[in-house]
This record gives sequence, structure tokens and C-alpha cells, in this order.
Amino acid sequence: MVAIINKPAPQPEIECWVQGAEPALSELAGQVILIEMIQVNCPGCFVHALPEVIRLHEKYATQGLKVFAIATAFEHFEQNTLENLQRLLQHGELIGDPLSQLGKAGFLEETSGKAMLPYTIPFSVAMDKLVKNENTADDETVEQFILGQIPDFHQRDWEDGRKQSIYQQAEAHLNNRRYHALTFEMYQLQGTPSSILIDKKGILRKTLFGAVTTLEADVRQLLNES
Repeated sequence: MVAIINKPAPQPEIECWVQGAEPALSELAGQVILIEMIQVNCPGCFVHALPEVIRLHEKYATQGLKVFAIATAFEHFEQNTLENLQRLLQHGELIGDPLSQLGKAGFLEETSGKAMLPYTIPFSVAMDKLVKNENTADDETVEQFILGQIPDFHQRDWEDGRKQSIYQQAEAHLNNRRYHALTFEMYQLQGTPSSILIDKKGILRKTLFGAVTTLEADVRQLLNES
């Protein structure tokens, strides 16, 4: 199943709940749902996305906002693992690019000689379901992937060879991908961090990628709907 804006939101595919747990989306009717998709090896997830989502959780939970996170893996599979997610949630330990980049920026806290995330995540966190990629990407799969990233791919006036180069890069990326991240792909996300917004009736209203500035306004709009 593929998620479609303004249609009922499909149930995320979860490998397991690593912190807390949440019921099926159908049991959360009447609440606005914000699902934050992250990767453990994603600096922006820890600097921008999670602090903002935590702030919204603390501000609007009593007004009907349900927040939880799903850690996924569409790249760097050796780092975006269940074990590293458990280490993050249990001990505040980062790995890879977040550890390196956030450490250099002075964003982390020193605890017992270790650089740690300076905050905890106060809501439930799950691991996306990963399925080993056994197939070679066909033309339709490559086409869908490109259009998910560049919706006007066929309308653009590309320079000579540019269109074919993009196709070849997309094909190579898909064929080198070791796993399918089922929730990430189901919701046709572009990367992490991404925010999934579902209204009180269970309808998927928006998916937002990157460091956006409209998330709180979008949450408030959905909370104000009957």
C-alpha cells in the first residue's frame, strides 16, 4: 500500500518498539498524529527536527497531539541499525556523522568522558521494518523513485545527457540499496528528517522533509479542525 495525501493514512510497518509503544492508527482517532521519521546517522534529525518535535509534544499533547518517532534506514545501513537506536535511547550515545559533526559544533554534552545527546526523547520510538532487497530495479521502479524526488522530471528542459545521467544515478542507487525500509517507502518520503501529519479522522494531510518552519502552524490547524 502507498500513502496518498488526503486519503486514509496506512498503518506504519514496524519492526519493534524500542521505547514505549503506540496502538494502531485506527485506535488514535480523534487525535492529530505527528510521526517523525529519523535516521540514527542523521545530524539534522538531532539538531533541528527532534528538538522542535519535542517542543510541540510538550506544548500540544494535552490539546490532542499524539507524537511518536520511527527510525528508518534507506542508506548507511551499517550505522542506521536497531542496536545503535537502542544505544541512543538508553544511553544518549550518538554514532557516525551526528557524533562527529555535532561534537565539532559543541552541541553535545560531556558525561563520564563521553559526548552525549543533550536531551532525551520523551515519546515512543519504533524501528522501521527493513526487508532485504533481492531484486534489480526495473524501469517502472526507477521512474517512480525519480518522480518522488523530482515531480516535474519530464517537464524540465534538461541539458543534453542530464536526464539520462539522473536515470542512471537513480538506477544505481536503487540497485545498491541493501534493504527496503517499508514505512519510509510506503509514505514516499524523500529523506530524513521527515514529518508525517495525520488528522483527527485518520487522513494523511502532509509529509514534510527537512528543516521546515511551518510544522507548528500545520499542527495547530489540524488541532483546530472538528
